[in-house]
Amino acid sequence: MFKKDPLQIIAFQTYGTKTHVYLRGRALEDESIDLEQKGAFKLLINAWKRFGTDEIKHTGIRIKLGEDFVFSTRTNKDGYFIIEDTVDDITRFLDEEGWVSFEFSYAEKHVGRKIQLQNRFVGEMLIPSSKASFGVISDIDDTILHTGIVSILKWRVLINTLLTSAGKRIPLEGAPELYNLLHLGAKGNEANPIFYVSHSPWNLYRYLEYFLKKNKFPKGPIILRSFPKLFYKKRNGFKPRKYKEIMNLLNTYPKLNFILIGDIGEGDPDIYLEIAQLNPERIKAIYLRSVADKKKIRRIAALYQPFKDIPVLLIENKNQALEHARKHGFIK
Repeated sequence: MFKKDPLQIIAFQTYGTKTHVYLRGRALEDESIDLEQKGAFKLLINAWKRFGTDEIKHTGIRIKLGEDFVFSTRTNKDGYFIIEDTVDDITRFLDEEGWVSFEFSYAEKHVGRKIQLQNRFVGEMLIPSSKASFGVISDIDDTILHTGIVSILKWRVLINTLLTSAGKRIPLEGAPELYNLLHLGAKGNEANPIFYVSHSPWNLYRYLEYFLKKNKFPKGPIILRSFPKLFYKKRNGFKPRKYKEIMNLLNTYPKLNFILIGDIGEGDPDIYLEIAQLNPERIKAIYLRSVADKKKIRRIAALYQPFKDIPVLLIENKNQALEHARKHGFIK
């Protein structure tokens, strides 16, 4: 009989307010994936483990904040869980950057199964600092991490995702510097929140979290998506998941304005333009990483040509972005 893997809880970095808790995560078997793994065969095995997950379905999850707050929920058929609740003021639990640490655990016994870390898993939620001048909402793929999403037949995406470890992935030039300066703001101590919103599936959460940390990007909530359902038909009025997540951020922080950062390779320009048109007073600037595709560049130029309310920059190099950010008073 095969030995069963121990259980774990992956608590995603989320965001909330001092009176609104929003937590999410996933209960899975621990496949012991090495994020610094070398060798093509072992990397393929890691990829298989990452996407062929063994979920812990319909099990109870308990979440604690200090001794005063206890939340309970259950995982769904895919092992995911969400807690969303109104609470008394929790600002006393904040660190200097606005992060709150919660303790996650299995609420039920799993006979014959080992649970990692003595059944105590840490997850964090960000409450933006009162010092923040603005927030940044950024894509990941081909915005700060080269994926090859615009390559023919997407072959480069497969190679980068399946055959390159998270530790070996290289950020796009100047991205860590730009994001850290935006985080610090014009005063140098603003703790402007960075929200990473991507079309990538939740299966890549640990991979992307490790990449961001290793390359010294500012820590921020990472918002991914579930795999789309096969044969799903889009209804009239359909909005992409990324659009909904960005609008939820704007609604969660009605007094905070935002800079949107993406790339011109996929749907970011259209999504960002619609959001900016609906909320022109809330969007301070739109930065779009350019790619070597003249047809795409012409389309984006035509798309934004009538739009004059908000600064829009197609980023070709780091100096261009830094100069623009300084000119508009975003960074020191």
